[in-house]
Amino acid sequence: MFNPIVVNLLSLFVIRVLAQASPQTIALTARVPQVGKSVRRRALGPTTVPLLDFFRGTDLQWYGNISVGTPPQSVSVVFDTGSSSLEFASTLCGQACSHQTQFDPSKSSTFVDGRTTSSITFSTGVGVDPVVGANYKLTLRSARDTVSVGGLQAGAVNLFLITDQTPAFNIDPFSGIQGMSATAQGFFASLINQGLPSLFSMFLTPNAIGNAEMTIGGIDSTKFKGTPIFASLPAGTSSIWRLTSPRLSVNGKTTSVLNVQRSIIFDSGTSNILFSTSTTEAIYALISPDIKANAAEPGTYGIACSRISSLPAVIDIAFTSQSGVPFNLTIPSSELSVGPFANDPSICQTLINAFDGLDLVGGSVLKHYYSIWDIGQRRMGFAPV
Repeated sequence: MFNPIVVNLLSLFVIRVLAQASPQTIALTARVPQVGKSVRRRALGPTTVPLLDFFRGTDLQWYGNISVGTPPQSVSVVFDTGSSSLEFASTLCGQACSHQTQFDPSKSSTFVDGRTTSSITFSTGVGVDPVVGANYKLTLRSARDTVSVGGLQAGAVNLFLITDQTPAFNIDPFSGIQGMSATAQGFFASLINQGLPSLFSMFLTPNAIGNAEMTIGGIDSTKFKGTPIFASLPAGTSSIWRLTSPRLSVNGKTTSVLNVQRSIIFDSGTSNILFSTSTTEAIYALISPDIKANAAEPGTYGIACSRISSLPAVIDIAFTSQSGVPFNLTIPSSELSVGPFANDPSICQTLINAFDGLDLVGGSVLKHYYSIWDIGQRRMGFAPV
C-alpha cells in the first residue's frame, strides 16, 4: 500500500511522541562478566517470517505475524515497502475494527501512550480496485512499545494504534501494516543498531504455490535460481523503493509512449500495477483494442472474460544493473486478468489501473522473482524463483 505523505509526516509524529510520552522508570542491575571472557557486541543473525497470501481470485496481499507488548500480543501485518510506519488495530478502534484482531494496550506493561492523534491516507488499497478519494484512511494514536519480529526483539519502538478506519479496510484478514521503506525505521532500525544486516528479502509466491516468506537481515539462496541481478536506487536519501526504467514493451514491441525513461515504485503492499492513463492505454493497445475503460469503476479497464486466455500479454519492464547490463522484469500473460467486475461478471478486469502521476508495480511483478531490498547498499536485487 503506497502512502505518499507518510514519509514526510513521520518525523513530526516522532518528535511529538518523544515530547509528550510519559517516562517510565526501569530498575537496572549490573551484570559482571565471567573471568576470562571478553564482553563484545554480538551481531544479530537473519530470521525468516512465514507469510500468508490474502487470495480472492487473485493474489492481493502477503502478511505475517509480529508480537507487540509485554507479555507479547500477536499482531498480523502486511510488510509494506510502500509505507514507513507501523500501525495496527487496537481496542481503541471498537466497532470500526471489529473484523480484525485488536491489540489491547492496557495489557502491556511496556506500553507508552504518545497522546498525539493523526491520520494517514493511502494511494493504493488492499485489493485490485483504484482508490477513490479518501476511502483508505486510518485515524491513529501515537505510542511506543516492544516489538518482536521472527524472534528478534526491539524495545521502545514508535508505532501507531488504529482508533478508526474507513470501511474499505473491512475485508482485511490482517490487523495492520508494517512499513518497510528504503530508509530503516521502527523495529528494523532498532535491529540494525543491534547488529542485524540492513537488508531484507521477499519470497512472495502465488497462492497455488504457497510457502511465502520474508527474511529479515539476509538472503535465502534456496528460494531462487542463479545469481541475483542488482540495480541501484537513484541518488539521494528517499524512503521510496524506486528504480529508473528506460522503457516498457509488450509482446516484444514498444511505442513512443512506452520507450521513455520513467521512475517506477516497487510496492509489496499493492497487488497489481498503476501507470499514467497514456501509458496504461498504450500497453493495452498492444494487447487488444477491445480492452476498454470501465466507466463504473474509474481507472479500471477490462475485456470479455472469454477472451482472456487467448490474449498474449507479456509485459517487459526494462532496467539497468549496477554493472551496466540491461535486464527485464517480466509479467507473464497469466497476470492479465484480476477477476470479473462486480457490475458485469462477463467482463474481466485487467491488471493495470490508470493513475496519473504514479508509476508503480506490486505483487503481479514481485511474485515472479525473489526480491532483495538492500537499505545499506541502496539497491534492489532480483532472481527468478
